[in-house]
Amino acid sequence: MVMKSIHQSIRGVLSRIRRVALTLLVCGVATSGNADEVDRLVVFAAASTVEAVAAAASGFTQETGIAVVVSHASSASLARQIEHGAPADIYLSANNVWVDYLMERDLMVPGSAVVVATNRLVVIAPAGSAVVEGADWARTLFNALGEDGRLALGDPGHVPAGVYAREALESAGVWQALEERTARTADVRGALILVARGEAPAGMVYATDALITPDVAVIATVPGELHMPIVYVAAEVAGGNHDAAMAFLAMLAGPQGATAFGDAGFLPVP
Repeated sequence: MVMKSIHQSIRGVLSRIRRVALTLLVCGVATSGNADEVDRLVVFAAASTVEAVAAAASGFTQETGIAVVVSHASSASLARQIEHGAPADIYLSANNVWVDYLMERDLMVPGSAVVVATNRLVVIAPAGSAVVEGADWARTLFNALGEDGRLALGDPGHVPAGVYAREALESAGVWQALEERTARTADVRGALILVARGEAPAGMVYATDALITPDVAVIATVPGELHMPIVYVAAEVAGGNHDAAMAFLAMLAGPQGATAFGDAGFLPVP
């Protein structure tokens, strides 16, 4: 639902957001709300976006003087927190499903959702592992797992990275063979840690996650056509710091946001 509306109206939304943001940035967002509201923005963001959001938040604070407080967890966990009343101004999810979930419950501002980045899935192993390359990515994965190794991945029941991974494994016809051999984590960074520590012989994470530690090596890239497109969707939470949220969304969807995400290894929005 959200994805369809995003692709139909993203240009108009961005134009509107940028017009508002320009006014806010010029004025220093100094004419709306009380001092506490103006000077603080709370962002709930997917665990895989730590580095990108930190860079974006730093630039935003430098330009506006507004402090950005960021909370990272799985997209599902953050959505549930918002549903139960946790105060946030921006929600950034690693898929559109949880944005839809909150939109349907009138917890997000209609028309505020924008795609800010994309990503891809990779298979990782502990650095230095002697993994025999297979005929395709799935065979390489099985070679890394061996006879009884477990595959680390975000819980496919709710973590976006795990959902994408399961879709890819199902498309490749190997999910049934691996379903009982998975080590499921609360978010994608948990899967990364298991492999980095050598506690799992292989994992499926985002390409951006594999870049943050030398303790893992990418042994295969998962073909994108095997799963839904990996999109990062940001939207304004209803009842939050509206003006600052609009300005931050404009930055995420603009050149500064593209640079922050690009520097962290994310792919651009098509």
